[in-house]
Amino acid sequence: MADAFSPDVSDRICKHMNDDHAEAVLVYAKVFGGAKEAIAAQMLKIDADGMDLQIQQAAATAPVRITFDHTLQDSEDAHQTLIAMVKQARAN
Repeated sequence: MADAFSPDVSDRICKHMNDDHAEAVLVYAKVFGGAKEAIAAQMLKIDADGMDLQIQQAAATAPVRITFDHTLQDSEDAHQTLIAMVKQARAN
């Protein structure tokens, strides 16, 4: 295993996703989190089983938990899984 999902690893992944891939985070919320009315989303935490998002809907915010289809092994697995999820969402 390349690395565990320590708070530092989670923070690094979340910062990267929020700073560089905000559109993908919103796609995760809408497609995999069922938050069709979301207008913005932020990744708060990622672990081996899923990710926690904060979504913005009109005038309210709400938490969304998205569970992965498998237990992630490390940050490289997270990277590949997040890419696959956004490709899947955009294909549908």
